[in-house]
Amino acid sequence: MKLSREAKTGILVLAGIILFIFGFNYLKGQNLLDASRTFYTEYDNVEGLVPSTPVTINGLNVGKVITVGFKGDGSGKVAVEMLVDNEFQFSKNSTAELYEAGLIGGKAIAIVPAFDGAANAENNSKLKGTIKAGLTDLVNQRLTPLQEKVEIMMVGADSLLVNLNDVFDTKTKQHLRESISGLNAVIENFKNSSATLNNIMLKNQERLNSTLTNVDAISSNLSTTTAQIATSNLKETMSSIETTMANLNTLTTRIEKGEGSIGKLLKDEGLYNNLEGASLQLEQLLEDMKLNPKRYVHFSLFGKRAKQYDAEGNEIKDQN
Repeated sequence: MKLSREAKTGILVLAGIILFIFGFNYLKGQNLLDASRTFYTEYDNVEGLVPSTPVTINGLNVGKVITVGFKGDGSGKVAVEMLVDNEFQFSKNSTAELYEAGLIGGKAIAIVPAFDGAANAENNSKLKGTIKAGLTDLVNQRLTPLQEKVEIMMVGADSLLVNLNDVFDTKTKQHLRESISGLNAVIENFKNSSATLNNIMLKNQERLNSTLTNVDAISSNLSTTTAQIATSNLKETMSSIETTMANLNTLTTRIEKGEGSIGKLLKDEGLYNNLEGASLQLEQLLEDMKLNPKRYVHFSLFGKRAKQYDAEGNEIKDQN
C-alpha cells in the first residue's frame, strides 16, 4: 500500500515531536527508556545546592538533582526535584538528607533508606528532608563554648592585671627590685661557698677516702660483733642471772628473819642498845678529853709524877 504525501508528512511530524520530547528529557537527565523515578523534597536552606548534584544511597550514586527553587507558597522553603535512575526499592518513610559534599563547600543529597515494612516509595512521591550538620557547623558548635570561655578568661585576666597594677605600686616595685638584688647576692655567695667547699674536698680527698674506709671497717666490725652476740648462748647467761637473783632473795630473806651475823646485828635489840651506850660513853670520853686534856696527857721535863683521878674525875691526893 502506497502512503500518501499527507500521511508521510504526519508521520515525520509525529516522529519529530517524539524525538524532541525524548531529546529534551534526555538533556534534562531523564531517560524515557529506563525505569527512572522522580522524588521531591524541601528544605529551609539548601546552602549552595545546584542542579546536577549527585543523589546517593549508602554512598552509591543513583541519580541527580533536577531542579532547585522556591516552593512558591510564600513559606520561603526550597523545593528540590530528584531523579533516581536505579531500581533499588526503599520505604516511603525514607528521608532525603542534605550534607556537605566536601571541605571546600558544595551540597549533595543522600537518600537514607528506611526498611520499616511500610509501602515502597513511588514515583513522584515526596520524601522528608533533613539536614546533616557539616564540618563547619560542628566546628562552630565546638568553638562557640570555647569562645565564651576565652572571653570570660580574658575578662578575668584583665581584672587580675588591674589588681596587680594596684598592688605593685612604686614602693612595692622598689622593694621587689631590692629583694631580687639581695637574692642575686645570696646566689653569688652560695656559688663562692660551693667553690670553696669543692677546693676543700679536693685538698682533703685522701683523708675523706681514708675516713670512709674506716667507717666501712667499723661497720663491718659492728656487723661481726652483732652476729657474735646473736649467736652467743644468751640462754645460759640469763639462767645464771636468774640463779644469782634467787640467791640474793634468799640472803635478804634470812637477814630479815635475823639469821646469820648480819641478821642478828640488825635484829638483836640488846646489841643495838649496847652499841648505843658504848657510842654515848665514847662521845662523853671525847668531850672530857677536850675539856680536861691534862687528865689523859701528862708531860714533865723533870720527871714530876702525874696526878691521878678517881671515877668521878676528882683528883686523888698522895697519902704519903
